[in-house]
Amino acid sequence: MTVDLHAAMGRALELAGAAQEWGDTPIGAVVLGPDGTVLAEAANEREKRGDPTAHAEVLALRAAAQVHGDGWRLTGATLVVTLEPCTMCAGASVLARVARVVYGADDPKGGAVGSLWDVVRDRRLNHRPEVTGGVRAEESATLLRAFFRAQRGL
Repeated sequence: MTVDLHAAMGRALELAGAAQEWGDTPIGAVVLGPDGTVLAEAANEREKRGDPTAHAEVLALRAAAQVHGDGWRLTGATLVVTLEPCTMCAGASVLARVARVVYGADDPKGGAVGSLWDVVRDRRLNHRPEVTGGVRAEESATLLRAFFRAQRGL
């Protein structure tokens, strides 16, 4: 089955937009099962929960593990996220055994899927997901730029 990454990223962008409502950085994530069905989705909730680990990716991976059927192993799953994952989220995707990480905008200040670090392709690890970057990147970047401009009062 072919997975529609453009549509999945569209849903992640919708979730990212919603995160702004509670003051969180607009990042959204969707976890797709091996057949392309949505297993789980989430937006950043660090501010909402007062939890530094409440990144969209982590929340979505946790929720997906509850419904995937293979426990915590998300074998064959795809993580779709609007911004390149940080070290924590890249590590979580490796530990969850996702098959693929798909992201929108690069994060040159904190990205750990190729920009600043490359956690997911570290040969020392026992699992290395496939990576696809740049899916609807400009839409993701535009959303983030607008959020930070507003935060700075510009």
